[in-house]
Amino acid sequence: MEKEVVEDKMLEQKEVFDELERMGITFFTGVPDSYLNGFCNYALNNLHERNIIAANEGTAIGIAAGHYLASRKIPLVYMQNSGLGNAVNPLVSLVDEHVYSVPMLLLIGWRGQPGAGDWPQHIRQGEITLKQLEMMHIPYTVLEDDMEAFKKTITTAVTCCREKRQPYALIAPKGVMAGEKANNKDTVYPMSREEAIEVILDNMPKDTIYSATTGRATRELFFLRERREESHIHDFLNVGSMGHASSVALGIALEKPNQKVVVLDGDAAAMMHMGALTMVSKLEIPNYMHIVLNNGAHESVGGQPSAGHRVNFTAIADACGYQTVHEPVKNKQELTAAIKGLENCGKASFIDVRIHKGLSGKLPPLDFSHREVIDGLIENLQD
Repeated sequence: MEKEVVEDKMLEQKEVFDELERMGITFFTGVPDSYLNGFCNYALNNLHERNIIAANEGTAIGIAAGHYLASRKIPLVYMQNSGLGNAVNPLVSLVDEHVYSVPMLLLIGWRGQPGAGDWPQHIRQGEITLKQLEMMHIPYTVLEDDMEAFKKTITTAVTCCREKRQPYALIAPKGVMAGEKANNKDTVYPMSREEAIEVILDNMPKDTIYSATTGRATRELFFLRERREESHIHDFLNVGSMGHASSVALGIALEKPNQKVVVLDGDAAAMMHMGALTMVSKLEIPNYMHIVLNNGAHESVGGQPSAGHRVNFTAIADACGYQTVHEPVKNKQELTAAIKGLENCGKASFIDVRIHKGLSGKLPPLDFSHREVIDGLIENLQD
């Protein structure tokens, strides 16, 4: 008997935004999420300067707070539930009723919802999402695909925000705020992410340790190893904890000074916790190379733009104490030359690799035994 395929239902996003506007919600900020893809893309295409894509979720809470302080109008902050960790500090020490009592709507994609099935990195977060909100005394409603119910929820939520001057959360299960996932390929730069990673693999020592960031970099590194018939024992696949791949790599590099350690970072991930770049200013780690695969987009969750192509990562890295090639690299030849020039430069190094947007569409989901792969890396690092 064939498994029945049930299509995800979703709210009509124009109606969602019309209702929000009717209730006075006209300013939006946050970090894109695949479960909120329809919402995020509508905001991107229609709200322009009234939609601020933030570096991380805590930053978005701060922006929203500033908006309310300056306008007395309630903002909306969107995020994946994994981003609640970044948001907890400003939620409890800035906007809480015991501090400055700042109202805002929180639209949260519910990855790992119990009973719905998801990848391992989302399971615990899905389990504790509602409990986190309860512990912070933030009321919430789980959304459903029903416009009349949505209108009632928004009325309740906005009334609560105004009367009690506090946040109110809207929890979006899979499908409710979804939209079509576009493969927004561009031709600004010739290399794809996959091609750039393969150049790096070809030009670094075979025993190099790689720490790949959340999203496509982990998947492409994994399947490149499969295609090349290479082991995974040199790879840390940072399937969750966006923005922390470089810190994991730093910890490994400090412990293994005679082994090359390379970060395969993303532009949005690097910006999410950019303070991590400053660590090399006070450490001697010549075996550490930080590479940002910069396509200027939040590609894994829908392709919304980041500030990646607007930011001078190389100048920032120079100022933080990295050795660089003083400008971004834009093709295979420049990347190869940069790797060779920096490999034995005597200090931590950094490369901003400009790549084009667009997914190959050929990669299957990254379904593997996390414990088996990480235990293989741990065992390898003991040698």
